Amino acid sequence: MKFSQSLTVFGLTLAPLASAITVAEITGDKYLSPLSGSTFTNLTGLVTAKGPNGLWIRSTQPDDDERTSESVYVFNRTIGANLTAGDIITLDGSVTEFRSSSAYLFLTEITNPQNIQVVSKGNPVEPVLLGTRTSGIIGDKDVSPPTEQYSGLDNGDVFGVPNNVSRISEVNPQLQPTQYGNDFWESLSGELVAIQGVTALGRQANRFGDIWAYGNWTVTGLNSRGGLTISDRDANPETILIGPPLDGTRNPNTTKLGDTLTDITGIIQHAFGFYAILPLTAPRVVSSRSPALPPPSSIKSKGRCNNLSIASYNIENFTPGNPRIPLVVDHIATYLNSPSVIFLQEVQDNSGATNNGIVDANLTLSDLTRALEARTGIPYAFVDVDPVNNADGGEPGGNIRNAYLYNPAHVRLYEPNPGSSTDANAVLPGPTLRFNPGRIDAPPVFASSRKPLVAQWETILDSSGGKGKGGKGNTFFTINVHFTSKGGSSPLQGDPRPPVNGGLSARSAQANITGSFIASILAYDAAAAIIAAGDFNEFAFVAPLEKFAAVSGLRDLDAVSGLPEAERYTYTFGSSQQQLDHMYVSAAVAKHVGGKDFEHVHVNTWAAEGGFASDHDPTVASLNVCKR
Repeated sequence: MKFSQSLTVFGLTLAPLASAITVAEITGDKYLSPLSGSTFTNLTGLVTAKGPNGLWIRSTQPDDDERTSESVYVFNRTIGANLTAGDIITLDGSVTEFRSSSAYLFLTEITNPQNIQVVSKGNPVEPVLLGTRTSGIIGDKDVSPPTEQYSGLDNGDVFGVPNNVSRISEVNPQLQPTQYGNDFWESLSGELVAIQGVTALGRQANRFGDIWAYGNWTVTGLNSRGGLTISDRDANPETILIGPPLDGTRNPNTTKLGDTLTDITGIIQHAFGFYAILPLTAPRVVSSRSPALPPPSSIKSKGRCNNLSIASYNIENFTPGNPRIPLVVDHIATYLNSPSVIFLQEVQDNSGATNNGIVDANLTLSDLTRALEARTGIPYAFVDVDPVNNADGGEPGGNIRNAYLYNPAHVRLYEPNPGSSTDANAVLPGPTLRFNPGRIDAPPVFASSRKPLVAQWETILDSSGGKGKGGKGNTFFTINVHFTSKGGSSPLQGDPRPPVNGGLSARSAQANITGSFIASILAYDAAAAIIAAGDFNEFAFVAPLEKFAAVSGLRDLDAVSGLPEAERYTYTFGSSQQQLDHMYVSAAVAKHVGGKDFEHVHVNTWAAEGGFASDHDPTVASLNVCKR
């Protein structure tokens, strides 16, 4: 590498000048270019692709260093007017690091290109085939992405606590592309690549039409639908976002989880927090998985204390007259087989998101129960506690809350005594509840968040199908949760490491308060039947839910039932299937659970655009709450 000293001309200090350099010397073996802020002359490169705001060139002198990218982006809206892929050019320019947010990584690019000369035209342009070992085109390099770790700065856990303790842009670590996913994609920044065997990871990820996918290479967390499920310390860094095609065509808007797409040739580039492939032209859907939706759950309730079906479903900002009512009803009636008790989350008030002070949700819930009765013949009843106006988060004016639907032929509230929006529930000797139903509330902890809705129930039928002695049934407790969201999180492929897990401290405090409430029930009766379920907005292997399980003494039904880790998902976000919705039970309930007693029913994660009722899948379990 040749540098001149800084020059001072008429009192002005000019940027250092580098001459006759290679692309790899510009990109370097770290995230930030060693030449950032410098100008250079006489760089030679092969034009591999053109975009609306510039073009990409590849080195004609590749090295065998896996850490250095052999391609780079040249930013200039007019540079490509007289150039085409296959041209070998020389140019002068400046090396710049660009990003549009401090949460994103920098993109090394060439700006202010000048003195562009065409050396030759019509040269072959061959993409690098990912998932193989390449030689010649960009040197001898392994171009198969790592499958577990994102960055060495995550200390082995992308979900680690505390997070945001370092930044790639400040540490500027040397790339280790065979170990870490972010390093791998960075080592190919600007490169023209080909992906074969493309599998879509769900519907379009955003309004720009981007689609998460993986190709013909080793993956982890493969579920039965062809998606990739995150697990402890593994959030699938082997995935890639299919970004906007460079020729102006549009990515298909019909993709579903597990769809096979045509092979893609395009440019690897980091933008808006993610590494993406920018296709030369849009891919097409080749085939889809069948059946289009999963079969109905095999779990069916007999309504007895030893066979109650309990479901949980976040029905996403559900309002009166909601056009999704038929789908939600079909999911409950057909796919969940009309459970005895249904934990609902995100039930809005009677005016929906209109911010008019209304907090009552009786119309919202009556619309749903009437539709269910028309479909099933079951006169479902409902219970909820209205929140203080705009105090529980969600859409302004929507006043989302947790609620229960229940089949009155199967269960009833035990000695009902409803609490209000400002009544904090407590466990009393018995054990029983101060308010039934009532909310767990600790004002600083649940500020702008849903308060868990606690209820004590009594079964109508005993284990033989008869009425309990003296008309008394078996009692059990339920805790319906919807913890603080992950809003404010940073991208997994972003600058802060480990990535910012938005709302982490709030969820941790909520888990502790809710877990302590449950523990107080068990302190009175170690054999109490307790079910906690809902949208925890966190993964079972991350600190808040590890704390919840430890403090409450409850057990995760995924683990109790032995559900394979790859099938533990209720939600698609970004590059992975993941589980935000959980069901935990006390030891007295867990001891009766078998392998076929718990399911996540993927009616929404598998569905096509326009065919889903919620962004969450429902969960259902068959549980024994008999005390005698």
